[in-house]
Parts: sequence; C-alpha cells; structure tokens
Amino acid sequence: MCSKLTVIDIFCGAGGFSEGFRQQGYKILLGIDSWEPAIKTFNHNFGLNCKAKNVLDFEDSIEDIEALPDSDIIIGSPPCVTFSSSNISGKADKTSGIKLTQIFLKIVAVKKWQPRSKLKAWFMENVPSSIKHLGNEYTFDELGLGEWATKNKIGRSKVAIRLEENQRILNSADYGSAQSRERVLSGEIVKRKRLVIPPPTHNRERDNYMNLPLWRDLGSIIDYLPSPNCKNSSQKIVDPNYPNLSIALHELTDNFYDTGLFECEWRQSRFLKVNHPYMGKMAFPENKNRPSRTITATKIGTSREAIIYKSEYKRKGNGEYRTPTVREAACIMGFPITYQFCGGETTKWRLVGNAVCPSVSRAFAKQTLRELKLPEQSVPIVETITHMSENNLNTFSQKDFSIPPKRNKGSRFRRHPFKDGNITVTLSNYDIDKNEKTISKWITSVQYGNGEGFPIFNFPDYYYKNIEQTIITLPCGKEFIEIMKNGFSSQISKSKKLQEMYEKQLSQHPFLEPTELVENIAQIIENFDIEDEFYVQSELAIFSNKLIVPLKQVFALYAINKVSSFANKPR
Repeated sequence: MCSKLTVIDIFCGAGGFSEGFRQQGYKILLGIDSWEPAIKTFNHNFGLNCKAKNVLDFEDSIEDIEALPDSDIIIGSPPCVTFSSSNISGKADKTSGIKLTQIFLKIVAVKKWQPRSKLKAWFMENVPSSIKHLGNEYTFDELGLGEWATKNKIGRSKVAIRLEENQRILNSADYGSAQSRERVLSGEIVKRKRLVIPPPTHNRERDNYMNLPLWRDLGSIIDYLPSPNCKNSSQKIVDPNYPNLSIALHELTDNFYDTGLFECEWRQSRFLKVNHPYMGKMAFPENKNRPSRTITATKIGTSREAIIYKSEYKRKGNGEYRTPTVREAACIMGFPITYQFCGGETTKWRLVGNAVCPSVSRAFAKQTLRELKLPEQSVPIVETITHMSENNLNTFSQKDFSIPPKRNKGSRFRRHPFKDGNITVTLSNYDIDKNEKTISKWITSVQYGNGEGFPIFNFPDYYYKNIEQTIITLPCGKEFIEIMKNGFSSQISKSKKLQEMYEKQLSQHPFLEPTELVENIAQIIENFDIEDEFYVQSELAIFSNKLIVPLKQVFALYAINKVSSFANKPR
C-alpha cells in the first residue's frame, strides 16, 4: 500500500477523475465545482464537505489559490461544452472554455512554482478539439502571474506551464472502458518535466504484439447488469467492472426503471443513424459486440448520437426500444455500481456524461506511482458507498405511453426514403435550397451528393404525372403505379392536417403523418426486387446532370411528388 498521496480535483463534477486516483490509494482532499448537484455528489462519494465554488473566483485572487490545500497531485477537467465539435457545429464561442482552462493552469503554476512546493504531478482532461484553441506554452505573465513571479524571484517571461509535447489524445477503450471515448490528457510528472503516458491495458486488434485483451464491448456491461425490468429481490449481483464488488439487487440504484422510447422518438433516431442526408451510416440499435459510443452529457432518444437498445419489455412500436439507464451509463463510464449521483434523471445523466472515465484516471494514478517509485494497487480499491434512497430512480414498473411528445408548432420537416446513387429525393415543408427558417408549403426536391452545398433541385407539383407513363414501361413500374393509386394516395392528407399530425407525432386514420408516409414509400419500393435496376435517361431526362439513375429513385420521386401535390392541392 502506498503512502497516502493527496489530490485536489478542480472542476470535479461527479468525481470520475478522483475515483480513479482513489482506486490506487490516493487521498482526495478537495473538490471544486460551481454546480450544486456535482458538489453534493462529490461530497457523498468521498465523505467530504466541500462547498460549491466558481473557479472564476480564482482569476483575480492569487491569495485564494495560495489558500488551497497543498497537494501531491492536482487534477481537473475544465468544462468542454464550448470546445466540443457538436456544439453548434463547432462554431460556438470558445472564449469561456479558454478562460477556464487558463485559470486551471494558473492554479497549477502557483502550486508548482511556490516555495517548498510539494506538487508531484498534475493532469488535465478535455475534448480533443481543445488542443487547437490553447497555447503551446504559457509564461507567468500570460497567466496573470507576472507580479507573483517577480515576488518569488522568477522571471515574468519564464515558461510556467508547457502543453506542447505534454498532451496526448487517448481512447478510454485502450484502458478497459467499455466505450470508445477520445479525450486529450495534458499534464506533467514534475520531476520528469513531462507527461508520461500509461501503457494501454487493452487493444483494438486481436493480434497485437503486447498480447493485451481486446477492447471491452458494450455487451460486457449491458448483458452483465440485471435487466431494468427485473423484479425487486435480494439476489446478489456482481459489478461488471469490479468483480470483487457485489451487492444485493435491491441495493442497486438508478437501474430498475423503464427508459422505453415512443415510436416517434426511436424512428427519428433510426432515420438519422441509417439514412442521414449527408452523414455516414450508424448502427441501430447499438452493436453490443463493440465498445459503446461516447456517453454524452445530454440524454436524448431522438438524435443521431442517441444510444438505443432493444427493450427487454416485449413491446412493438411505443417502448420497443430504449435508452440506457443512468446506472448502465455509469458502468459504461467505469464507475462502480455503488457510486451514487444526486438529482433527477437529467441531472444524473449530465453528471455521468461529463465525467472522466475512472479507468483512464486510474491508469494515470498508477503510472504516477511508478514514476515516484511507490507501490501500485494491482486490484483497484473500491469503496462501498451508502446509497441515496431519496434520489433513487428505481420504480420497478413500466412506463405509460399514452401521450407521445409533441413537436413545436411550425416545426420544419425534411425526410427522404433512402440514399442511392449519390441521390436523395426529399419531402419537406420548407425550401431546403433557400434554407427557409419557417415552413411554407410541401416541396419535392432532389439532392445530388451526400454533403451540404451539393446541388438541389425542386420539382413542381404534379410532376409525377409527367413520368407516370415512363414508369409503367419500367421493370415493376406497372405494379408500383397500381399501389400508388389504389391505397397509398388515400393516406395523404391536406397540408394543414399533415403539419398538425407531424407536430403531434401521431397519424390519424386513414391518414399517415409525414414521417410514416416517407417510411411507407421506402418499404413499398424496397419490396420490389429492383436493387440493381437503373433508368437510363434518354428522351425523358428526369434527373438533371445524371445519365443513369437507380430505378428506386425514379419510383421515390413519383411517390414523394404525389405526397406534396396532394397536400398542397386547394380544398
């Protein structure tokens, strides 16, 4: 057992960074965070009494920095939301993220360079895109420490913190996490004057020269934890990450509740994953034979990034698929099953998604012990933490799916049946080419290419009549037209009702709301064996600038245009 090296955790959040160090025998002295649920969570799990504090308070107060406990290790994970590439397509203002990161580095600099410093290492975690927004190095002047440096007989222009060559993008899957989560780790072993990267514990490839175990897959968590629809009992369950830790099933918090999605929700996510207008295909539902994708701070079941499984409840439509429970997400991150989180489901999910994976921080904690010639913990030290019954999400009951969520009034709609031949035929309620911000009328358009900025062409209403006789002469064309006329057309409502159904996310017999109409078109066309059939444009050029077009897209144009034409038809 090593002597108790001490740690302070800045931007501590739920404490994932600290948890990895605790598992290697370090003593956690202090956590700093301005968010009350984070501090409550941190205090509960580490037996501390820290107060919520804004790190910005340290910007103009060196005295406050000097008053912080002198610790052997400083760790921190500055908020990454402004650096994240997913934040407004990566165009968000980076100023606040840069400022908070520089304040963290300022704290580290004071504790590193102060007389009789005991600091042995520091580590900082952030999203990979943060690298390009931070400097390679920071002088004392640049960190607002010029006068402090002079007072301590250090040159103001001397480099206080060097990031260049002291940061590396790492994947949590390489360190035993059951998710593929890339983050940049920066820092320094002070006596070495550089960052030392711990060796990976797992490997992506089956044949690797280090003979490491393969990356852990999602199934190693989801299939190992008890199912969310289990009945309450006293049976023993074992932690999927820490085999030496077991508790009674009824002691497992935040896992036994129904996270099922309304059909309109999971269908939206499925479309964005497998049929996105200009992005690649993703698995739906999740592939449990691979590591999970990154657990994000926002839980949503309708996005491309949503993590979705088949529900254990035997349901079709509403509730057929579900998102992870908070406990499943926490285990995917690498938290022990006894770790507790404060707040409601949304708050707990944010605490989990914003955390540092304990498996990664544990690797750095262990490497630091090696560098200091101190003994490591071969088996992680995992605390048994009293659960917070007042915050437990467990209900041991099914969800009510009687009222689906509604979209905002005037919501825009855009959907295509499939991508084929580098073409999409789209139904929308606004002009995509002009990127209208409000809805206008239902429009049929074709997009040439799979990226933003590719040519778009709008078709007039009733264009389908111009190509009907041509389609009849094509393979399966006559049968397709018959279906369109005898059944499909009667499911198309007028424009106002089509929009109302879309906003309510609910079809009203005999009409289908627009997402179902487009999915129905895709299914009808897929049922014909025309995957390898093409239309060679000669006398009738249906698609501009294309000589050969997949027959599926010709059929799709007919059907989509029929929808927009019928919807826009005056009463």
